[in-house]
Amino acid sequence: MTAAVFVLGLQAFEMTAIAAVGNNLITYVFNEMHFPLSKSANIVTNFIGTVFLLSLFGGFLSDSYLGSFWTMLIFGFVELSGFILLSVQAHLPQLRPSPCNMLTDTDGTQNCQEAKGYKALILYLALYLVALGSGCLKPNIISHGADQFKKQESKKLSTYFNVAYFAFCMGQLIALTLLVWVQTHSGMDIGFGVSAAAMAVGLISLIFGIFVYRNKSPRGSIFTPIAQVFVAAITKRKQICPSNTYILHGSQNNIATNRVLAISPNNRNLLHTEKFRFLDKACIKVQDGANESPWKLCTVTQVEQVKIIMSVVPIFACTIIFNTILAQLQTFSVQQGSAMDNKITNRFQIPPASLQAIPYILLIFVVPLYEIVFVPVASKFTKKDSGISPLQRVGVGLFVATFSMVAAALIEKKRRTAALNSNQILSIFWIAPQFLIFGLSEMFTAVGLIEFFYKQSLEGMQSFLTAMTYCSYSFGFYLSSLLVSLVNKITSRTSSSAHGWLSDNDLNKDRLDLFYWLLAALSLINFFNYLFWSRWYSYNPSLSPTTTPHESHGEDLENQSLNNNISKHILRADN
Repeated sequence: MTAAVFVLGLQAFEMTAIAAVGNNLITYVFNEMHFPLSKSANIVTNFIGTVFLLSLFGGFLSDSYLGSFWTMLIFGFVELSGFILLSVQAHLPQLRPSPCNMLTDTDGTQNCQEAKGYKALILYLALYLVALGSGCLKPNIISHGADQFKKQESKKLSTYFNVAYFAFCMGQLIALTLLVWVQTHSGMDIGFGVSAAAMAVGLISLIFGIFVYRNKSPRGSIFTPIAQVFVAAITKRKQICPSNTYILHGSQNNIATNRVLAISPNNRNLLHTEKFRFLDKACIKVQDGANESPWKLCTVTQVEQVKIIMSVVPIFACTIIFNTILAQLQTFSVQQGSAMDNKITNRFQIPPASLQAIPYILLIFVVPLYEIVFVPVASKFTKKDSGISPLQRVGVGLFVATFSMVAAALIEKKRRTAALNSNQILSIFWIAPQFLIFGLSEMFTAVGLIEFFYKQSLEGMQSFLTAMTYCSYSFGFYLSSLLVSLVNKITSRTSSSAHGWLSDNDLNKDRLDLFYWLLAALSLINFFNYLFWSRWYSYNPSLSPTTTPHESHGEDLENQSLNNNISKHILRADN
């Protein structure tokens, strides 16, 4: 944990920097760069989606060529350069369109000009430098911190993931209160500059730990072994899979090469499983006494790793709708707050983007309680180090997320009705419940998903599989952009006024409440879909971590049973 603290420092400060930009970006793009509301929302969701999509690239570079430390260091400076460019553009008037009020220019009389040419180019360049840097950092921060522990230390790993989420919450909280307040009252240029300073402090924290890190060397392209499995399986597609899987090439239980069996969590070999049996054909030897090409003959471990990747894809897909809901809280919900009364006193107003701090204020208390109280109590009943399994934790989060959109729809209906019928402006605190509910659901889903992906990966692929977690965010935000466009297109055809649900810059004319109900329905359907796939998923037994002392008796019985079964197979094979 001493080594991991330096990585968590980077986690907290990097999250502070990018959250301050991402969560208030729609205000900057709409008010300063003069993009229409729906286009502004899509710019934000595409930017955040790209951040998380590029995490796959960062995970690949780390596992294959650079290692996690050097990947973080290099792309940390790339992200820093993006923050600096954003602050320069926000500071210099000649790099932005002429000032005007987009909220009052609904009829075009003020001639608000949308940013075009080199002004738009600078904005996109700055945003995507930040996206490239942050995307390549994110999976490596988590995996590098987890690499400081032994993989079988299940309890310590689970604690680390909770502490990492606590650092994430602290970063978000500081960004959504202090930095957003600075952006609102001192200008976006100062706010972006503070983000750049926070990023610099995070990089210093990373560098300070250079002498205590446990670094894992890159192992070459991680895609080559995966491609070899598919090529070999297709080449041998006409072969018949043997009923006795112990004769497959590279089997951990192969009695010809491994008479003394090692059933250890530290063993890098994977036990054979029954799913996707067609891939087992890649392990069939057809040339006795001759060395076959690795593109024609693979080991059971190679095949099982591919099976794991294929098995986690449905779990990954089930979290996309969850992150589509998150996209609404960072875009349309911020605009909701802009249309409400944000005054606490005559002199103090709450910036709409700061509403997203509400769940993190709650979570900085809930996350420690989860670790200190819930996990020990739950582990007595479940006999699991982490209280409940990662998949169970994800399921709870997906179910709770539905109610976030239900609350959002009800409050938006109430806000719109009050504004149109009685010209009444509701307090901004009315939309707090949707943020609170989603914050609780994110604590379950985000941490559970990261823990699940990390523990289901072999050494050398932790960063890439962890990146799949962030890739889910990417697809969620891209789906949000697609849904907004589709909903506008479809509802503009069916509406008598020829206006879609989200086609105006005025929320009083839009039907954001109906859009929220659509997301609530999609979220509930997605939860039942997840129940099916989570029950279908089966853990590879050789990836099960060592248990704690209070579980040792149960594990001894499991290992004794497993070894007895293997012994029977050996005797049968000998006979």
